[in-house]
Amino acid sequence: MMSLVTPPPPNGPLFPEVDMGGDTSVRATVVQASTVFYDTPATLDKAERLLGEAAEYGSQLVVFPEAFIGGYPRGSNFGVTIGNRSDKGKEQFRKYHASAINVPGPEVERLAAMAGKYKVYLVMGVIERDGYTLYCTVLFFDSQGRFLGKHRKIMPTALERIIWGFGDGSTIPVFETPIGKIGAAICWENRMPLLRTAMYAKGIEIYCAPTADSRDVWQASMTHIALEGGCFVLSANQFCRRADYPPSPEYMFYGTEDELTPDSVVCAGGSVIISPSGAILAGPHYEGEALISANLDLGEIARAKFDFDVVGHYSRPEVLSLIVRDDPAKPVTFTSASEENEDDQPKFSHKVTH
Repeated sequence: MMSLVTPPPPNGPLFPEVDMGGDTSVRATVVQASTVFYDTPATLDKAERLLGEAAEYGSQLVVFPEAFIGGYPRGSNFGVTIGNRSDKGKEQFRKYHASAINVPGPEVERLAAMAGKYKVYLVMGVIERDGYTLYCTVLFFDSQGRFLGKHRKIMPTALERIIWGFGDGSTIPVFETPIGKIGAAICWENRMPLLRTAMYAKGIEIYCAPTADSRDVWQASMTHIALEGGCFVLSANQFCRRADYPPSPEYMFYGTEDELTPDSVVCAGGSVIISPSGAILAGPHYEGEALISANLDLGEIARAKFDFDVVGHYSRPEVLSLIVRDDPAKPVTFTSASEENEDDQPKFSHKVTH
């Protein structure tokens, strides 16, 4: 049975840890907590405190939710109707753009320093600002405080497409680390079979799934991916109340604002950790902000792959195959700068599977 560690005194950790115990190789935590919306410095402060608490519990890998830095603009429509964008919506986008972060940039440097300080591998959901286009992105850091790389969400869902750009095949990394091969897919792109197959082909072992989906049916997708990929699945979602967002009329939950009170839950979480056999190791948790942790026995991967290896002994490449276009898709390329740009690419000590 899942146990909830008794909360410490008021001066102790911010959240309790949901703990499943057991003997394993890797201690992992998914963070279920809300962004401080429109306040990126305060959100970074909150992230550091949570990371420190997870490290105190012995975590080696910590996964944060989708868009934790920068915020998930739940309930917003940014003043968009077909054929029109309102002035109020444009101003809302300006504020949202200001809350996003550059990659690389000072916020990335601070996140790297946090990972190094607490000696944990960090997977962080952010809103990335690239000029005036935003991307829903996951950043990866190692326990030595090095920025490893990023994954940009390749397919925003529904109205997300009016505020976020589309990632390309060049940012679907799987990082080979001493604690396992780590990668991520964000929210509903986890439901894209070809994207999952590309990640399986890169040998993913710890599959991170930051999300904004708190519905019960999300758990079915997470269990399926664990079984299909023979990998651990770590899904982190925010737990948010209406009060975690700015008040009306500064911020509106369109269509439901009149029904909400400050205490209304607008995202119930459901963060979960699942083994390669489909067993739930921790969660899903719907009772508030928490650190949800489990021990990962990496030997479970080989036992699961003996049953089913989707890109190995259970594949039929002569019948079904996949081509992934993983070159950067740039709208403008300056040929005179190509060689210089190649020289400027960061060199990482960890192996990245392309």
